[in-house]
Amino acid sequence: MTDESPPVPEAVLTSATERLEAEELSIADNEEILRALSELTPIYETDRSYFVLGNYDPEPMGRLDLVVDRLNRRRDAYAFRMNDVNGGWDNGIQKFCLIADLVSHVVGVAEREPSGFLVEQGLLAGTEEYFEKTHVLKREYPEERHPYGWMEDGVFDLLESEGRLYEWRTEDELREVLTEIP
Repeated sequence: MTDESPPVPEAVLTSATERLEAEELSIADNEEILRALSELTPIYETDRSYFVLGNYDPEPMGRLDLVVDRLNRRRDAYAFRMNDVNGGWDNGIQKFCLIADLVSHVVGVAEREPSGFLVEQGLLAGTEEYFEKTHVLKREYPEERHPYGWMEDGVFDLLESEGRLYEWRTEDELREVLTEIP
């Protein structure tokens, strides 16, 4: 970070520090993590930040790119995917948690299994601070009765009860439901 960068909020630093201290990291690992997180300075420079999760296979990745692009078009917003954060992290869950601590919103793009973020969905539903900032864009498959697994359906039910589940079928509908995310 430069001297001109806004300060990292104290609560975020405390949370990230606690997570780092809970792990046995080498000095080199710690430096790699801090270097990767320093690339995310736009999180501190905007009012809203969106951590976009989903499937990284080629076709669904195009839809993740669409979501990131649309969210980045918003005034004073910054959206990115997990793979936009550099670094050879050995522990993906640790990476996810540190990034989720920093952002104002977590946005999942759920498509038929594998959805691409099943493990993260469990963390989102099981951690109150993450759940409160989570919104999921769930693709509907009218021709299929149960396209998702029971765990995902449970997470979807929780989000729907909170008004943070948005359903779509086509890319045009995906663009439309994106407008409902704060």
